[in-house]
Amino acid sequence: MNLGFGITDLVALLFFISCWLAYHYFAEIPRKGQPSLNILMNDYRVAWMQEMFPRENRIVDTTISASLQNGTAFFASTSLVALGATLTLLRSSNEFISIFADIAFIEPPTKAGWEIRVIGLAVIFAYAFFKFAWSYRLFNYCAILIGATPQRNSENTVEIKNALHRASAMNIVAGRHFNRGQRAFFFALAYLGWFISPWLFMVTTGASLYAMWHRQFASDALRCLTHLDENP
Repeated sequence: MNLGFGITDLVALLFFISCWLAYHYFAEIPRKGQPSLNILMNDYRVAWMQEMFPRENRIVDTTISASLQNGTAFFASTSLVALGATLTLLRSSNEFISIFADIAFIEPPTKAGWEIRVIGLAVIFAYAFFKFAWSYRLFNYCAILIGATPQRNSENTVEIKNALHRASAMNIVAGRHFNRGQRAFFFALAYLGWFISPWLFMVTTGASLYAMWHRQFASDALRCLTHLDENP
């Protein structure tokens, strides 16, 4: 079977996977001297739980938790819509291939090549859905742990410490899976370049990688947390 893939396609796909794995490593694993925005925000998740404990009325904490859940639910539903739209492309392979054949500077893919590309895109959106759905569930667990945290008049200091640790750790894990789902969305946009050409695929992958790296390590949001002596 002619899949319509050449060496350049394989190189571009390996480059795409390598960029995803490399970004995962640098964004999620703490390193001295250059923490990512996500890593720094984890410290504030812990600080949130520390500030939550003395409050007798924790309405503000439940409101924040509900906001996090709503945002996660939105992305989960969006990934399902994107997944359904992607699978629809499989039913219209011939039509889309004929559209590409009419474009002078694009080499039309074979039907097998087109379907493999579409399936790969569907896998990315499915991965994003599972990450967002699991993150939603974990934020729900975090809300339960906030409700289970003892009141400030409790004398059991060990249980208080453990409760705050559980709540903050659950919040960090929920945020980590949410970030991975968003990361899949960004790389899905890069993946679209493969439908045009493997060269464009590598360009869009590099551009997406740079955009995400800049947001994590060189953005104005990062400076808000690390350059307190400067005006925003």
